[in-house]
Formats: sequence, C-alpha cells, structure tokens
Amino acid sequence: MSANTNRLLTIALCAASAAFPLAPCCYAISSGQQTQPSAGPGTASRRVGAIKVVNGTAITLTPDSGPDVNITVQPTTRILRIAPGEKDLKNATPIQLQDLQVGDRILVGGKASDDNLSLVASTVVVMKHSDLETRHKQELEDWQKRGVGGLVTAEDTATGTVTISVGSFASKKSITIHTSSATAIRRYAPDSVEFDDAKPSTLQEIRPGDQVRARGDLGADGSELTAEEIVSGSFRSIAGTVNSVDASASTLSVQDLLSKKSVVVKVTGDSQLRRLPPEMAQRIAMRLKGAAAGGIPGAPSSGSATNVPTSNAQTTSGQPPLPSGPSSGASSGGSATGGRSGGAPDFQQMLSHVPTVSLADLHKGDAVIILATEGTAGVGTTITLVSGVEQLLQAAPNASSAAMLTPWTMGAPSGDAGGP
Repeated sequence: MSANTNRLLTIALCAASAAFPLAPCCYAISSGQQTQPSAGPGTASRRVGAIKVVNGTAITLTPDSGPDVNITVQPTTRILRIAPGEKDLKNATPIQLQDLQVGDRILVGGKASDDNLSLVASTVVVMKHSDLETRHKQELEDWQKRGVGGLVTAEDTATGTVTISVGSFASKKSITIHTSSATAIRRYAPDSVEFDDAKPSTLQEIRPGDQVRARGDLGADGSELTAEEIVSGSFRSIAGTVNSVDASASTLSVQDLLSKKSVVVKVTGDSQLRRLPPEMAQRIAMRLKGAAAGGIPGAPSSGSATNVPTSNAQTTSGQPPLPSGPSSGASSGGSATGGRSGGAPDFQQMLSHVPTVSLADLHKGDAVIILATEGTAGVGTTITLVSGVEQLLQAAPNASSAAMLTPWTMGAPSGDAGGP
C-alpha cells in the first residue's frame, strides 16, 4: 500500500471521528507502518489494510503489518466510500456492507478485543480496489506524459532548482527542474526501489550524480519543467564481469572494471535481468564508439579494449534497426518510434524488447552492466542487469556504458502517488 493511500485513509477517519465519537483520534501513518491499538482491551483502536474475506457481517482484514484481524460489522456501523484524492469526507458516499469486496482498502475504527486480533467496528472508511486501480492507471499515464528523468548535474537550493541530464548516446540534453513549496519531494530508501518505500525529503538531500524523476509542466522548448512531484535516489552503476553466482543467497559477485574491486549485489523478484542479442549489442557498441570519438553515433572507431572478454555468441554482420516501442512522452523526449529526437535510440525502450534471463543464466566471466541501490553493509539490490554486453564494454572500456542504465530504468513510480 502506498504512503499516500495510508495518509488519505487516516485523514478520512479523522474527519469521521467528529461525527462518530467511537472513532479514534488521528495520527500520521507512514507507508509500511501499521497503526497500533490503544493500551488495554475494549479501548478505541484502528486498523488499516486490505479486505481478505467478507462473510456475512464478518470481515477478515489483512493489515499492512501483523496478523489478520477479524472485524465485526454492526447494524450501527457507518460505512463510507471515498475516492482517491479526496482530503475529507465531504464527498464521501454511504454504502452497504454487501458493497465491500476482497481487495478493497479500508480503515476501521472501533473497539479491540483483549488479544487485539478482533475489532467491533464503529466506522469503516473504504477505498474501492477498482477506484485505486483507475487512479493508478491515470497517474501512470500522467507520469509517462509529463515526467522526465535523468542524472542530477547541479542543484541550487537558493533558486529551488535541480538540473538533470536526460538521454543517452549523442542525444543528451539538460533540463532545469523548478520546485516550489507545493512540490512533493521524496527520496528512495537505501535498499529499495519501491515508490511506496520512498520517504518525504527535501531539495537539500539531492546531490549531483543522483537520479531524479519529476512530474510537472514542461516548457515549450523542453529545457525547463515546473515540478509538482520529485522522487530522487542515489544508485550505483556497475560495469564488469561476473566473479560468481550464489543462487541460495540470490547474490552476484561482479568485478567492477572501473574500481577494479569486487562488488556484491542482491537479485530480487523485482530486479530486471535481460540479455542483449548480439546484433543489438553490436549496433549499440558502434554508437558508443562514435560518441567516444566525438563523431556521428554509429561511426566505427579505430580502437577497442583488449582486456574485456568477448562473448561466445557469434555476432552477425547485419545491422537491423533497433526495436522500437511506444512513445513515453516527455520522459523519452522522442518520437513514437522509440528513438529520441535526432535519431538516437532510447536505450530504456530497447530494454523492454530484449529477452529476460534469470540468475541461473549468469555464469563466471559474463560481462554485465548493472544499476543497483546503494544498499546497506556494502550490498546493494539490483534494479536492472543487462548481460550480453561484451561489445559495449569493449567500445567503452572506461565503463561509461553503464551510464546508459542511469537515465531512469525504474520507470514511473508506482502506487497512487506515481501511477510504480
């Protein structure tokens, strides 16, 4: 559940408490934090979570943390439906118990049992699952249409601006993001790429080298954006070869070509693991060589690295067009063909079309480029890993090819605040 949904439900119950004395007092709920019952049995309490089962007048609630709670709905229980985005109960609609469905988000106020595993409800504030899904889709579309993402090159707290570098290959450009007191600013947790785990932040926490994604109104020439919302994070770009794979721990040890050190990263179910086909890797490598030589992307280069292992796969002599994808609006800055203005391809669009792989498909000596969280205790979590990149590392021996993953491979934030 997103932090915004949690807060909205809490606000709604607070508003209800004035009309329904049995409803508990309000206090802030952060994402992943479950409200706790008041001390002592039979006292006012609250629970927030998703409906697991509805059986007659009984509801089984799966809270955001802790064991399931049995909710008893009485004839006097007030059940109110609110829409995502509402800040009070002015537009709330009374509904019946039979209108509740599995998956709906509810905030329940009432009296808890001795063991705090059941609650007699006085009020139930509901956000329908279907409403949240619709809001999610609308927000995602808005992030795609009005979102930009890239690497921070400068930050100025005095003027309230952040400058980012957007794009890859020869199509890089700068965008100045303007913030105000109304701009919502969040920052990813050190070991999470989930938007729901992002915490409220400030402009002062954003540093050059961070990744930023912002949503707002883009200027006519595309060089400035007035931000409604910003999410930032500090991530690691790694380019190197696999040292070892520990399937039991879901970790990968990589020899970083830039730092010459061994780096360990975790692979989770949310990690994106993909492998470039040889012909695509060849085409991208040529663009990297051209960019490194200061020439036209795709032009051949006179030199290549000799200390990077080559793939066992045979490359083809042909150079088919790179796959295209749907336009991603301002975030891609390009056309509906998946390319950026000027003809340079959008690497993020390309990745969505290449085959996925698993941790078991990676072996010692494979060349990879990785975007990972900073992590804790020196072990980050993989966001995106791309293998089959031997030709890319040959074309960019200084490991600059890893920067292709950094224009923002995580896509739009999720949840009702961002769409992820």
